[in-house]
Amino acid sequence: MSLTLYYHPLASYCWKAVIALYENQTPFEAHLVNLSDPGERAQLLALWPIGKFPVLRDHTRGQMIPEATIIIEYLTQYYPGRSPLLAADADVARETRLIDRFYDLYVHEPMQRIVGDKLRPDGKHDPLGVEQARAQLETSYDFLEQRMVDRCWAMGDSFCLADCAAAPALYYANRVAPLGEHRNLAAYLRRLHERESFSRVFAEAQPYLHMFPG
Repeated sequence: MSLTLYYHPLASYCWKAVIALYENQTPFEAHLVNLSDPGERAQLLALWPIGKFPVLRDHTRGQMIPEATIIIEYLTQYYPGRSPLLAADADVARETRLIDRFYDLYVHEPMQRIVGDKLRPDGKHDPLGVEQARAQLETSYDFLEQRMVDRCWAMGDSFCLADCAAAPALYYANRVAPLGEHRNLAAYLRRLHERESFSRVFAEAQPYLHMFPG
């Protein structure tokens, strides 16, 4: 098989890449990486010295592609499927990248800061950092709530790169900072859950979700 994805079913950024693969029914080999195993960690580091997943290997083209957004753009370019995840129109593509970045930087990242603080040892917590992360999430929720007033998906009627980013970001953020009165955003998260690609990823994560410290 041409494509191998190094990932873990619990990892939120891995969800983003796998959703894109499932969305277009792109054949790939899933290589689960256990970072607590020194041999498996060393194998991942040999591919990508940063040591984070997902990482995609394209054996046919001899390419190694890290980072979920870049993986999805690579798939769009070289393994396009039934549903283009990035529009050909340059202006639409630019806005799609903006919303993808918004979910990663202003929903996903503050969520991870809150979760990361839960994993810190006693005496090493960062209450100010957590407070700032929660404030960022509230600001982000407000922006997205207004954006989703008249949209089915992140960019309108078609599922795209930005939705792949939104699904894990919103799911995990809602676990640590509930969406509350953000009804449009909550409805969007329900639609994401009902999407076949995301429901499949979520089902595969079930055996590991008890490990999430949120």
